[in-house]
Amino acid sequence: MTAESDLWNSLPVPALILDQEDRISDVNAAAEGFLNTSAKSIRGTLVWEKVMIDSPLDKAFRRARETDSPLFVNDVDVGTGERAPLHCNLQVAPLTGQPGHMLFLISPRELAGRLTQDHTVKSAAKSAIGMAEMLAHEIKNPLAGITGAAQLLSMGLSKEDQELTDLIVAESRRIVKLLEQVEQFGNLTMPDLRPVNIHDVLDRARRSALLGFGANMKIQEDYDPSLPLAMGDSDQLLQVILNLLKNASQAAGKDGGTIRLHSYFEHSFRLRRSDGEGKTLPLQIEIIDDGPGLPPEIADQIFDPFVSGRENGTGLGLALVSKIISDHDGWISVTSVPGKTVFRLSLPMAPTKKKKSKEK
Repeated sequence: MTAESDLWNSLPVPALILDQEDRISDVNAAAEGFLNTSAKSIRGTLVWEKVMIDSPLDKAFRRARETDSPLFVNDVDVGTGERAPLHCNLQVAPLTGQPGHMLFLISPRELAGRLTQDHTVKSAAKSAIGMAEMLAHEIKNPLAGITGAAQLLSMGLSKEDQELTDLIVAESRRIVKLLEQVEQFGNLTMPDLRPVNIHDVLDRARRSALLGFGANMKIQEDYDPSLPLAMGDSDQLLQVILNLLKNASQAAGKDGGTIRLHSYFEHSFRLRRSDGEGKTLPLQIEIIDDGPGLPPEIADQIFDPFVSGRENGTGLGLALVSKIISDHDGWISVTSVPGKTVFRLSLPMAPTKKKKSKEK
């Protein structure tokens, strides 16, 4: 392998070389992962068939090639047709020594922006949850007294008046249940990380959903059978998947709908945190539904505590999901349009055991 080849495959961002007709003549290792294909199978393909951008750039590409000048495009959504789009910056430049050929770099920026936002949100959420936990403790005791008093009062009342005391009891119990969810959010233990077959977790969640809240849904499996073991807490990951399946089922309503569970491997997916540490998250799990989609006004805050798209929602379910995935050193994102909502979980791979060499 030549030094040029080493340098090409060492580039940390997806890079493509395009010929005079915008066909792909070569891709580096990061681009193979981003496009989920091999360099051999993609060569000769028109770039716009594999890289889908929400802005028309063919004219700008042509102008950059004709003027032999670089092109920079910021803040565009880039997809591949097989997964949800990522927010990216694009860089295009003439390739020295190869007239008419262009170097095309794709720099996903969604993670950096979301990480900065998440740090602020988590600090605010921590304070909000702390306050909520304190209030939950203080409110639960008098609520128990109110419930008991209403039950005693109901003993000497007529049937019509008992409806009022029954309402007091039912509402008190509903509030207690909400407060217990707040306490659960704050008291969640750190995950017991072990090698986990994520397909086993998905199957358990699927069967549980079909027997309960998802009985009116069709749940399809679209798994990569070669996916290696994840590093995670199987019980907490089950809680995450069940929560996402329940949300999709509730959004579909009585008429039901279809949910697709999709798993695949993406070796180029790497998360770099604000402290500079990098983490590879190659295991991808997508929960895809054909429901109405998230309300646009809350889509950017859907993982924040107390933000809900349902009338009587607590706004803690997805916040809990986000916290669990964060505790796994993973990543969760969502894209949503009417008819297609995709929650994507990115998780670390379990370390492989190294075989000990036998001493002669």
